[in-house]
Amino acid sequence: MTTEKTEQFTSKTVKLAQLAKAISHPARIEILQKIASHGTCICGEIVEHLPLAQATVSQHLKALKEAGLICGEIDGPRSCYCIDYTQLSELKDLLDGFFVGVETSRQKCNC
Repeated sequence: MTTEKTEQFTSKTVKLAQLAKAISHPARIEILQKIASHGTCICGEIVEHLPLAQATVSQHLKALKEAGLICGEIDGPRSCYCIDYTQLSELKDLLDGFFVGVETSRQKCNC
């Protein structure tokens, strides 16, 4: 069994990969859009919006929260989520840097 050797990559590359993985599912993108459109969302509202079971939505929320893209508070039986715009801004900056680098390299491509 092989192990990941993320220490061989730059911290920016590792961070971009982690954040990209967190938004790699359409449900997670929909969740972020739903929270952004409301400013904050209760888990039940998110579940009503998606064609997924509550347990599945909870797993997607967990992935987004672990990546730091959302924050959540438990208020009795309800879980309320909001976007961490600092982390989302970092994702945007990392993606912008990635695409600038790719576009710069495009001029060298022969295929």
